[in-house]
Amino acid sequence: MSESPPERSSDVLFDAQDGIAVITINRPDARNSVNRAVAEGIAKALDELEARADLKVGILTGAGGNFCAGMDLKAFLRKENVRIEGRGFAGLAEARIGKPLIAAVEGYALAGGFELALACDLIVASREARFGLPEVKRGLVANAGGLVRLPRQLPYRIAMQLALTGDTVSAGSLATYGLLNDIVEPGAALEAALVLARTIAANGPMALSVSKQVIQQSQDWTSGEMFERQGALTAPVFASADAREGATAFAEKRKPVWRGV
Repeated sequence: MSESPPERSSDVLFDAQDGIAVITINRPDARNSVNRAVAEGIAKALDELEARADLKVGILTGAGGNFCAGMDLKAFLRKENVRIEGRGFAGLAEARIGKPLIAAVEGYALAGGFELALACDLIVASREARFGLPEVKRGLVANAGGLVRLPRQLPYRIAMQLALTGDTVSAGSLATYGLLNDIVEPGAALEAALVLARTIAANGPMALSVSKQVIQQSQDWTSGEMFERQGALTAPVFASADAREGATAFAEKRKPVWRGV
């Protein structure tokens, strides 16, 4: 993979190859907890993912065997701002990312770390990974997405239990409720995420973006409006050069060459 640009913070690494960007939180001694530098680094990495036409998919992971232990409490006490204007916690929790984003989780994904995983579109986790929202144990609340995303992604009472007890749960427990896309052996989460990312990256970029957009936005659509609103978003895909290329490539029994238009 390519070397990180020299101006990039060492707290967040960015590597890109074959249409896939790997964004790594690089504070292993602090279990990859989020300080201001990490928040800014993730925001910049996501900007690059969105801006580069050669990148189709992003993966968010952590260095040193853990995903992310949430907000750095020492940074909190120093009054560091770990939220980015318009993007929320760690530059991701409230961001609108057009390209698919996969969380590759090893070890702990706690508090804001769990919320970052929830902000991603797909999650691949080690079977030894642990997830939780322990904010209540510190007199805090999970307001970086945990309290609003969990009830949409898990059964109501399971989400409530996680939010009110602050206890950690296993990857296997969450997989039972469909929160995870894959569970793998310890140390294999990133490679499994790369396999999934390669499958996604092989598809039409315009189709990927619109598919993600419809799935996300349609959660708030009524049954009476959903097909009309879907039609407005998907019509340009069917009229695109990529749609013609996809059909032509199928007929000619070759891989399509996408242009993103």
